[in-house]
Amino acid sequence: MQQRLGRKSFALLIAPALAVAPMAVHASGFALLEQNASGLGNAYAGAAANPEDASTIYFNPAGLSYISGRQFVGGLSLIRPSAQFSDLGSQPSGTSAIPSTLRPLGGNGGDAGSLAYVPNLYLALDLAPNWKIGVGLNAPFGQKTHYDPDWAGRFMGVTSEIRTLNLNPTISYKASDTVSLGFGANLQRIDANFTSAVNYAAAAASTGGAPAAGAVVASGRSEGTAVLKGNDTAWGWNAGAMFNLTPQTRLGVAYRSEIRYRINGTASFSNIPVTVSPLINAGLNAQFGAGNIYSDVKLPASWSVALTHQLNDRWKILGDIAWTGWSSIQNLAFYRQGGTLLSSTPENFRDTWRVAIGATYRMNDQWSLRSGVAYDQTPVNSANITPRLPDNNRTWLSIGAQYRMSSAVKVDVGYSHLFMKDASINQNAGNAAFYGTLTGSYKESVDILGAQLAYSF
Repeated sequence: MQQRLGRKSFALLIAPALAVAPMAVHASGFALLEQNASGLGNAYAGAAANPEDASTIYFNPAGLSYISGRQFVGGLSLIRPSAQFSDLGSQPSGTSAIPSTLRPLGGNGGDAGSLAYVPNLYLALDLAPNWKIGVGLNAPFGQKTHYDPDWAGRFMGVTSEIRTLNLNPTISYKASDTVSLGFGANLQRIDANFTSAVNYAAAAASTGGAPAAGAVVASGRSEGTAVLKGNDTAWGWNAGAMFNLTPQTRLGVAYRSEIRYRINGTASFSNIPVTVSPLINAGLNAQFGAGNIYSDVKLPASWSVALTHQLNDRWKILGDIAWTGWSSIQNLAFYRQGGTLLSSTPENFRDTWRVAIGATYRMNDQWSLRSGVAYDQTPVNSANITPRLPDNNRTWLSIGAQYRMSSAVKVDVGYSHLFMKDASINQNAGNAAFYGTLTGSYKESVDILGAQLAYSF
């Protein structure tokens, strides 16, 4: 029985708990563009060619050459995503051939979106004539979704939480009056925490038949919880250049590298059944006890090309186009520490494009107003949407303002609303008996509010 309650059951049950272990919302997929508030009001249009403050460290390190003297920037973005599932014919976990495996379907899960706080800090310093150095601290990826624990898709996911922290030392060189270059290193840490429900009766039935499933039901522990926790730290880099095409027009190009992680963590299971059969107990405990796991993950590279044009003393126009290589994530494989494959989940992400255009109006010496729109593709194919990442294309609509308190201090605020198409889902994670079938649609949107202080000294 221990062998029969074996690798197949374990792999099928743990797959949804790990399905987005390296993943995390607000640029497409799980990337976070909210790395300052000065660009939020323009929907980050032209960010790679608009070095208004030291936060250019993230968007284009060459922009440090345009920062006068020393400067500190601190900002905070509040991100409130909403993701509400509506059921359109979901089916419960288990199989009617063995009724003891069937579990209650459950509800719609409530609003899976959770309020997130995304801070960022930047410092720019003079190094030598034509040379600047700086450092940034930010969170390039992040996500949290949380459903009611008894919802219809609980066997595919209940809680998904990703946190990243990125340290970005940077250097720039002003090669001439028209050309500036920049380079940065990125030391990035990722922490992940994921939970899902487990149908122990279905797991037992897949290998031990109806008697094993009945024994699990009799124990009063037909369901439990799977938990994944893992982390890693890895290096990447970013580089960029800016060109003054005319006194009024600036071109920026920027690139951020892939980051390769080996996420190490543990998988654990709660409420494991205790039956009257020692063989069933031994099999369940062997397969669903705590254990170490790892996954090799390659987060995508990205590049952007941006333009800014000063129409006159009042108006500046900004625009850009950006590409992200999400196709680096095609399949997620998870292993025991000894190298035995636990599961392999197809993701089939595709590369994405983002386009944005914005404008800034300088009212007077103290006030400037900003606006912007953007269109952002999702990397998630419709056939691979999961409740952990029910992503879809989105359109940004943004406004913002800047107040210059003095020559040394300026404050920025920005607000964006992201309109998202409804996302349809018809998912059983490859095995309806274990996970059920989640069929329905998601109504989604995101609101972002950001504030920032820049201090020159």
